[in-house]
Amino acid sequence: MSLNAAPATPDGVPNWTLHDPAANRFYQLSWAAFEILSRWPLGEAEAIAAVVNEETTLDVEAADVVALAQFLAEHHLTVAATPADTARLNEAAARRRLSLPKWLLNNYLFLRVPLVRPMPFLRRASPWIGFVYRPGFWWFTLGVAALGLYLVTRQWDSFAHTFRAYTSWQGLLGLGVALSFAKVLHELGHAFTAYRHGCRVPTMGIALLVLWPVLYTDTNEAWKLPSRRARLQIGAAGVLAELMLAAYATLLWNFLPDGPLRAGVFMLATSTWLVTLAINASPFTRFDGYYLLSDWLNVPNLHERTFALGRWWLRERLFGFGDAPPEPLPERHRRFLIGFALATWLYRFVLFLAIALLVFHFFFRALGLLLMAVEIGWFLVLPIARELAVWWRRRGELRWQRATVRTAILAGLLALVLLVPWQGAVRAPAVLGQALAQTVYTPRPARLRELAVREGGQVAAGALLAQLESPELDYQLKRAEQDAARLQWQVEQQPFDDELRALGPALRKRWETARATVAGYRAEQARLSLRAPFAGRVVDLDPTLHPGEWLKGGEALLGVVGGDGVKGNAFVGEAALPRLQPGQRVTFLASLPEQQDVHCTVSGIDRLNLAALDEASVASVYGGEIPSLRRPDGTLAPLESTFRVRFDGCDRKQALPRESDGRVAIAGESRSLLGRGVRWLGAIARREAGF
Repeated sequence: MSLNAAPATPDGVPNWTLHDPAANRFYQLSWAAFEILSRWPLGEAEAIAAVVNEETTLDVEAADVVALAQFLAEHHLTVAATPADTARLNEAAARRRLSLPKWLLNNYLFLRVPLVRPMPFLRRASPWIGFVYRPGFWWFTLGVAALGLYLVTRQWDSFAHTFRAYTSWQGLLGLGVALSFAKVLHELGHAFTAYRHGCRVPTMGIALLVLWPVLYTDTNEAWKLPSRRARLQIGAAGVLAELMLAAYATLLWNFLPDGPLRAGVFMLATSTWLVTLAINASPFTRFDGYYLLSDWLNVPNLHERTFALGRWWLRERLFGFGDAPPEPLPERHRRFLIGFALATWLYRFVLFLAIALLVFHFFFRALGLLLMAVEIGWFLVLPIARELAVWWRRRGELRWQRATVRTAILAGLLALVLLVPWQGAVRAPAVLGQALAQTVYTPRPARLRELAVREGGQVAAGALLAQLESPELDYQLKRAEQDAARLQWQVEQQPFDDELRALGPALRKRWETARATVAGYRAEQARLSLRAPFAGRVVDLDPTLHPGEWLKGGEALLGVVGGDGVKGNAFVGEAALPRLQPGQRVTFLASLPEQQDVHCTVSGIDRLNLAALDEASVASVYGGEIPSLRRPDGTLAPLESTFRVRFDGCDRKQALPRESDGRVAIAGESRSLLGRGVRWLGAIARREAGF
């Protein structure tokens, strides 16, 4: 083991770093711990404390010496020479042995696989890259970046469309090689800088981050450096290496011909360093940003210490236990670290939820659901449960005071919001129309031969609206009639012809089939005569329609509305469905402010998820509320589970001039927010598990 000077505390107290090379761990020792270790050969706690107090300005007690000895023993930093030491080591080894499920839980999120020992390579290559650490090189690189950006602006359109131009396998290969090269250079930046400052780099390899491979470099020896600037340089070297690469790639792109190499250089110039900054610069996870912030603040073990402060702050604000802070810090420094702890908890909460969803979608459904539950339980629920257990154990220390009164009031308000079924109305987008309304569609691709109505015209039930024609259908009908006539003649001649008699009953069956085919074609032809389903008024007629125009099958041609009164359809999500039933009151609020509210009653609920929206006004592609997309066939597909709720019996008796979109408030069954949330999660679990 080795003992090295460490940066002093903000108030000037010296620190030391103890390096355990066997475990490659570093321990920061205070001034008092260093003085105690310096007199360790005295062998007695009382003697060590007395000498330290006599020779320094410290005030050390024998209990401090015993506590340091226990710390060293617990971390296996002392020589095991007694049976008690052996038993302690065996117990520690047994604790470290994990069952396979626990090992997977602890390691599938982040697992390191060492691949190379880079020290020989670093020794040989380091003299050749010394120029990189000179200020002149970075001024030159800044000039290269400026020149490259200037040249890019002169052909910006070509630059902006580079990635789109290389989606072939050759282009994607170039992008992959460029990305790999950038990440290798990133890690070499850490390794060379650490070696330059005298640190040993024992391993480099691949870390599996939720089974996704990323490169890593072991630069733990940076902790032994007393210079904060040196540690900051090691932490920032990877990002700086990629920024340097991006500068030269930007300039090089301007001179390369189109091809995979240019696509790879484009990736280096635009994307790789942005991804690195977005991920590595974050101090909330243990990437480069964490170590940079830790060194800048001069706070080793930043997460552990800020989390301890965060837990202390939370307990004091909620319960006022009166505990001393985990460590004495200036008030401004403490507030920053507490805020950082809260931000880190929030970031990790979102991150672990995202990882859980990623794991769920990565594996097949049953295993994905199990792993997602384990992920949420292990990394989110368990830490919260541990903190709640601490609160429960200390319940005897609670006293009525300002903090506990405030907590009780807030807890009561939260319980009221979550547990009391105070909200019953279900609000959803809706469309209100005539009580009798039907859209007339073309039954098949056909040509418009005659348009017998006009917009706003009155029609009687069964009146002709439009006449379509289909030359293809006419040809098929003619062929079928000829086949049927020929088979009929053969059936009539069968008793008098030996060849026809040999066909037996099969001939008559063929004739019957031909007759059925003719009847089918004639029925299809009759459908080309579009007639009014009831007496009413023509609406939504395209004014550009004219005879001779070809129409697609299933195309809306016009609408017919009639009768008095109105009815409508609302579209609700899956979470609201259990709270609805026929007979509930509905209030329709139109989008147009001049239209009065309409009061109706739920008449029916479709329990099947809609495959397509037939009301375009509620779809997001037309400015509606329901997230949807347009399929190639023109139909509108909702992106979320959507169900139709029908309502009628409205208090408006006058006819509407046209359909009106808006929102409805349905007097649904009142349920608490917590109950609705639990049912919503249960519905998702059942749907995704396929139950």
